[in-house]
Amino acid sequence: MSIFSKSQINEPIEPGGGVKPLGKPAQTQPVSSQPQVAPKRDASGGSPMRSAGISTPSIIASDLRVIGNLVTEGDLQIEGKVDGDIRAHLLTIGKGAEVRGEIRADDVVVNGTVIGCLRGTKVRLAEGAKVDGDIIHASVAIEAGADFEGSVRRSDNPLQENDKSSALTAKVTELPKTGG
Repeated sequence: MSIFSKSQINEPIEPGGGVKPLGKPAQTQPVSSQPQVAPKRDASGGSPMRSAGISTPSIIASDLRVIGNLVTEGDLQIEGKVDGDIRAHLLTIGKGAEVRGEIRADDVVVNGTVIGCLRGTKVRLAEGAKVDGDIIHASVAIEAGADFEGSVRRSDNPLQENDKSSALTAKVTELPKTGG
């Protein structure tokens, strides 16, 4: 037996110098003919992008108060208080939640309180919801028991158009005083 025998290079050596046979080779998993695809990443290369129909909402808990604007391309669930504007894909406002500011979202479900303009492609005010402000929508549903004070206006593109009344107010306040 040669020390450098090719047949013995990868075989374990028994105590006393003999070669121990390896036995049956390990079972291997069959290789799939389907290519393995890594999850798509966001532009920064960070977290995987959410796939269509499957997402985990960001949650503002009931013991949290946010002062400032919230912007997300994903889903957002508010259970606490927000003083500021909100932009989201799907926005759910919980029963004890309160939002003071403008809301823009593709889908909005209000169970709590909103004080401010609400813009959404689909807007739903559930029983017990309280909204004090205008609703600009493509589709709206107001359930029995919802409290609403304001105007409702349909728009083909409620998320893109600007509030004309605010623009008019700004122009009027900018006019110089005339006369003496």
